[in-house]
Amino acid sequence: MAGPIIWDEKKKTDSKRILVDPITRLEGHGKIEIFLDDNGDVENCYWQVPELRGFERFCVGRKVTELNQITARLCGVCPGAHHMASTKAIDGCFNAKPTPTAFLIRDLFYHAHFVHSHIAHFYALAAPDFVCGPGAPSAERNVLGVVGHVGLELGGAVLRARSQAQRIQAIIGGKATHPVMGVAGGVTKAISADEQKEILGYTENLVKFAQTSLKVLHDVVLSNKDYVDIIKNPDLYYQDSYYMGMVNDKNQLEFHDGPIRVKDQDGNEFDKYDAKDYLDHIAEAVEPWSYEKFPYLKKVGYKGLVTGKDSGIYRATPLSRLNVCDSISTPLAQEALDEYRGFFKDLGITGPVHFSLATHWARVIEMLYAAEKANEDAQRADLLNGDIKQTDLVPGGRGVGCVEAPRGTLTHDYTCDENGIVTACNMVVGTTNNNGSMCIDVKKAAKGLIHNFEVSPGLLNMVEMAFRAYDPCNSCATHSLPGKMPLTAVIRYRDGEVFETVSRQ
Repeated sequence: MAGPIIWDEKKKTDSKRILVDPITRLEGHGKIEIFLDDNGDVENCYWQVPELRGFERFCVGRKVTELNQITARLCGVCPGAHHMASTKAIDGCFNAKPTPTAFLIRDLFYHAHFVHSHIAHFYALAAPDFVCGPGAPSAERNVLGVVGHVGLELGGAVLRARSQAQRIQAIIGGKATHPVMGVAGGVTKAISADEQKEILGYTENLVKFAQTSLKVLHDVVLSNKDYVDIIKNPDLYYQDSYYMGMVNDKNQLEFHDGPIRVKDQDGNEFDKYDAKDYLDHIAEAVEPWSYEKFPYLKKVGYKGLVTGKDSGIYRATPLSRLNVCDSISTPLAQEALDEYRGFFKDLGITGPVHFSLATHWARVIEMLYAAEKANEDAQRADLLNGDIKQTDLVPGGRGVGCVEAPRGTLTHDYTCDENGIVTACNMVVGTTNNNGSMCIDVKKAAKGLIHNFEVSPGLLNMVEMAFRAYDPCNSCATHSLPGKMPLTAVIRYRDGEVFETVSRQ
């Protein structure tokens, strides 16, 4: 974390560039570069992803049946999402659909994955900004600082709930972190009666814990006027974008399977399409200063990093999913959604919520929905049906698998030959969808917070809060290779003194 800048006329040029590297509390690596004008105000700001993973390229040539385990290694936070999207794409490459029991088992697994991921972000990555305070010393802004404020009892409940959600994933998926359950047209193992009973005990607790998390959000954030003022400040964390999210056939919130719905800035349905047709609806631009692509809506086009109806930039986040759905199918989460929408209605907002920090509230509502959905699945008698996979499958062709990852709409697109060898692979990752919006939000926050060369760690953390609302996973999202690979070679003497630095940019 960069420290405060001390203004010195002799160092005027150096003082006009602020580097936050590495940025904190996210998955993967990134940096923020802020450039000041002669008055010490922000002239420009870049959210940059300076690494390349290249998963799309080295999936080519592999067996398509391996990809749901390979791509799960993109990230240790959201492997369940990649495994699920990849398995659905593998289904398509075999022209297969999962059996009803296999679909139910996948559904239970996936909603447990959502709970564990949202717990991790809300308590470990986001909560330090609100529980400890945006300007708290950096040594306090972490999960231990949160536990110090909320107490050991809640801290223990957080660890217990996340462990239970991961245990469900381990029972069904074979591993808590990198699942191995998905096969074309099904899953690898059935659920036993004892396992169902164990899982049900966990899901019932997860529903209670999600309700507790909503209370924590109310008590710590919504009851604090200063925090609410930050959330609803239109000059900091606010963006009037298009919104994307999966829905079911009733336009209700959906994570696992359904069409993709897009709403405009006024809340009107702008687009709706099946996942397999995604390339007819979105495209990806590149910028020379980032390894992360910039998706946009094809009907609007890419106009750069700007907002409004003339810009094809869209968001795919928990905030977006609540903006595009009409309702939620589970009762407790629907009640929470009504309260959420009522809160903003009292502020005069009847359409989509454009306040980026409201994403944290949306995320906790989604946690409750996922816990309720997992609990519903765990009670189903047909969960124990042994018909868990299709047989006599023949590979060859294209498959597109799409789910709502915790971080946004996730698409895996594979083509394989008759031997099941991958010939083409494309992935549009949840974080990638939000790359343009994160750049816009980070720049807006920097412009609203930094003036007259006055910079402090607390202010820079508030700039970071702009991207942190998106829960980005840069490990997953870096697929672009813009031009030559930047390279810096430092040649040193044996004592460590620099002899020469050679750069290729």
